[in-house]
Amino acid sequence: MAPLPANDPADETVAHVSSSRPASFGRPVQRILHADAKSMSGVALLLLTLLLVTAPILSLIVIAFGDAGDVWPHLLSTVLPRSVTTTAWLMLGVGSLTSLIGISTAWLVTMCHFPGRRVLSWALLVPLAIPTYIVAYAAVDLLDFSGPVQSALRWTFGFSSARDYWFPELRSLPGAIVIMSLVLYPYVYLTSRATFLMQSACVLDVARTLGAGPWRLFFAVALPLARPAIVVGVTLAMMECLNDIGAVEFFGVKTLTFSVYDTWLNRASLAGAAQISVVMLLVVLLLLWLERRGRRGQKFASTSRRLQPLPGFKLSGWRAGLALMVCLLPISLGFLLPAMVLLRSIWFHWRDNVNEDFFLAAGNSLFLALLAALLTASLGTALAYFARTHKNGLVSAATRLSSIGYAVPGTVLAVGILIPVARLDNLIASSMRDWFGIATGLILISSGAAMLYAYSVRFMAMSYGAGETGLQRVSPNLEAAARTLGRSPFRTLVEIDLPIMRPSVISGALLVFVDVMKELPATILLRPFNFDTLATLVYGQASLEAFEQGSLAALTIVVVGIVPVILLSRTTGTETRF
Repeated sequence: MAPLPANDPADETVAHVSSSRPASFGRPVQRILHADAKSMSGVALLLLTLLLVTAPILSLIVIAFGDAGDVWPHLLSTVLPRSVTTTAWLMLGVGSLTSLIGISTAWLVTMCHFPGRRVLSWALLVPLAIPTYIVAYAAVDLLDFSGPVQSALRWTFGFSSARDYWFPELRSLPGAIVIMSLVLYPYVYLTSRATFLMQSACVLDVARTLGAGPWRLFFAVALPLARPAIVVGVTLAMMECLNDIGAVEFFGVKTLTFSVYDTWLNRASLAGAAQISVVMLLVVLLLLWLERRGRRGQKFASTSRRLQPLPGFKLSGWRAGLALMVCLLPISLGFLLPAMVLLRSIWFHWRDNVNEDFFLAAGNSLFLALLAALLTASLGTALAYFARTHKNGLVSAATRLSSIGYAVPGTVLAVGILIPVARLDNLIASSMRDWFGIATGLILISSGAAMLYAYSVRFMAMSYGAGETGLQRVSPNLEAAARTLGRSPFRTLVEIDLPIMRPSVISGALLVFVDVMKELPATILLRPFNFDTLATLVYGQASLEAFEQGSLAALTIVVVGIVPVILLSRTTGTETRF
């Protein structure tokens, strides 16, 4: 395609994109300041989004330096040391166990031939559909003293009380580690399997030619090559572990997240909760730093331009049976058994489940999830397009910073959101009362707008990433041609880019929709009075030791959670190279 004329107003942005001269920090700023009115609207959107995303974090820091009364000395001497230690052990245990399960199953389904391998390659993703708190409730319902397992054990051997036999205590730190690992291991499985699939067959063949057996091939060649991806998966699992509130509270494990919740609601100290939240932010930053450090200098590339079939191992006899059992075990414990517990509870307690509370909670969840998906999809796509058309370091850094909310635990985000939203609410109420004589009350908090704000900040990264991925499919030549024919940037986005990137945008919106349906930590703290979602309904019933009455709501969340698993299985389930 011929280059655009120098005086063509359609537009200076193309010249900026195609320029290969190094840009200093001041030059991107000058380009933004001298942009036309339409570009300035994009700058305003970027700055507004950046303000909305960073406001909770800044507010959290301001609150943390406020007066915590006499709570902080107590927190510092008794609560924090125990919470930090418990959180560290929980994250270390979950990171270790998810690594063991995720890496071993990924290696088996990628490199070994055995019956059922193709089905297992996508079925191992299914535990992602169940939130950790639902698996925790189902596990306790199944394995508790009054549950069917211990009841059958007492009936079989004639035991009359719990003192007559030993049974592992599920409501403990080790129990929380096992249950959460059975749900979170797919993060490690996904990244490990993707790396194993992309590894060069030539490297593995050379290692086998030099006499490396299956074990040495794995430990000496494949595992070191996959280490950067494994670090990413383990970091994601540990961050989800840090974010959890439902499972750890139910198991009686007093982590930092539980301490924030307890200090705010039970000790009535928002400043104390903010100070603990700052500690959690430091933990998140430490995780991100460790993840970056773990991947430093660990870049590998293949010199071959074609992906050759991987040198797989054919298993038979007891070896095939052992591989099948290793892959089936996490699926059974992390999905099949909890799903069976939910179905059993619904069957015996369906009258307690099908009621007005369920339909109200389902309607609230559906409404919030749809709004959050639409809002984040619109903002994420707009930010991705603005970053594409204004390729400079300042815009790139600002757009990426606007998606940082996903790394912030929901409880921490809720603490940071409450104060700015409450002050805005008070300003609106006083203005309406002074100007119009109308008493509006706290409309933002009571209407659920604060919850929607939290969802948008936390899950913006998904929509932005989906928009960025979709735009990579659009040729710059198509956009340049549209601009040459007089299309504005907005019309170019609507008429050219969106039809091409639609699958990616829809996938990102679906992921946000599903995550909002499952979200619990921020929802508990920001929901209005007498307002339930499916997640809080399940949480409330479990807190009353009546999980059976919330089993239909839990099963609904699981069914909705299958959606991202189907999307992931379409991209990973058929990627085999032997």
